[in-house]
Parts: sequence; C-alpha cells; structure tokens
Amino acid sequence: MPSSKTLVRRPSPRLADGLVTHVEREPIDVGRAVEQWEAYVEALRAHGWETIEVEPADDCPDSVFVEDTVVVFRNVALITRPGAAARRAETAGVKEAVAGLGCSVNWIREPGTLDGGDVLKVGDTVYAGRSGRTDAAGVQQLRAAFEPLGARVVAVPVSKVLHLKSAVTALPDGTVLGHIPRVDRPSVFPGFLSVPEPSGAQVVLLGGHKLLMAASAPRTAELLTDLGHEVVTVDIGEFEKREGSVTCLSVRLRELYA
Repeated sequence: MPSSKTLVRRPSPRLADGLVTHVEREPIDVGRAVEQWEAYVEALRAHGWETIEVEPADDCPDSVFVEDTVVVFRNVALITRPGAAARRAETAGVKEAVAGLGCSVNWIREPGTLDGGDVLKVGDTVYAGRSGRTDAAGVQQLRAAFEPLGARVVAVPVSKVLHLKSAVTALPDGTVLGHIPRVDRPSVFPGFLSVPEPSGAQVVLLGGHKLLMAASAPRTAELLTDLGHEVVTVDIGEFEKREGSVTCLSVRLRELYA
C-alpha cells in the first residue's frame, strides 16, 4: 500500500464555464480535459500515490481544482472559504473526504477568505499569498490554525497571478521556483531559482528527486533535469486555459502517512 495519498476530483461537465481572472477566456474541450485529467491521475499512481476521488461536484465548474478547497498541515485539514463565492459549494465534499481519512477538521470562517492555491508549504514554513482570492482575515485564521502545530506562516504579496502557487512552488531541497515576471517579491524566499517559462514554476513532488510538471514548459524541464531531477511531464493544456496547473489538480497528503 502506498504511504502517500492524494485527493483528486473529476472535472465537471461545466468546466468551460470556469472563472478566469488573469487570462483571456478560451474554448474548452471537456472531453479532452477528462482525458488529460485521467493521465494526470495515472501519473500520480504510477509513482506510488494512492489517489482518492472526492465526490464529483458537477454543478461547480472549477471543482477539479481541488487544491483550493483544503490545506493540510500535520494531521489538521483546514477547509477553506474560497475568495470566489461561486466556488464555496465545492468544500462540502472535500470535508467529508478528509474527515474520512482521520484528519482533524477546521474551517476558515466568514468574513475571511482563503484559497488553497495561495498556500505553499516548505518544511515548517507556510507561505500564504495575499491575492485577489485570499484576504488578511484568511491569513490570520491560517496562522491561528497552524502555528500551534509548529508552522511559521509568512504572508506574501500576490498581484500578478491568480494564486501564489501560480507563481511559485518548491523543489525537494526547499529551493523556490518562479518565473520572475509573475513573482511580486522573490526576495521573500531564502532560496530562489528563476525558470524560463510561466508553467515551469509549478512542480508536484512525487518523492525523491522526481517532479511532475506540465508539458508546456520544456525548457524548464531541461533545466531541472540538468540539476539532477527526474522530470515527469503531463499535458494539462485544457486546464491551463482556466489558470490551472499541476499543483491545483490534487491535494497531496504525504504528511499524514510518512
């Protein structure tokens, strides 16, 4: 049995109606999106992850971006209150899933807002993006939930992209990757590596030096390979049309089972 689990959620048939903020709206091929999602899930399984499907939310166009609905630290699952009111119905099914895994469940409460895509964990440091979707009250509640568990919460400005993790993620050694034109303040991060493509800034840590990333960033994949990482690429082009990335399509629960 794999030691690490990840939550995923099947795309809604209404994916084409999903929100866009920093990109122009493009047509979506929902059938192609489902195929890309299935290949993404299979890539996780092939590298030792047990995937747990959250109950679909077909009436919620953005529900495939399951990362936005919950943030997990230690054994505590913090159910978010998404900054877009249209997405708040997505959280109920996720709450059931994490409770079923034995997590202690907390909630972001009104009037605070927090999207999981604005939260980047690097060891015990939790970077919280202050974006158009996450407000100061949401960051305060995140701090109140996780700092008693040993986290250090650092607020980070986000103005050029939808979420913090649209701009940066981290390598296994804690080095933060980012595409400079999208990052408000690179100096916030102790170790920062500039990458040549916007989608190259998002990686999912598969274990060891294995990284999952989008096929749309071949130059970044080459750079990371040269640095000694094993790169696995997936085509998520339909989700990129809705500001999605490899990180927001799953919630990794490594900490619970390590």
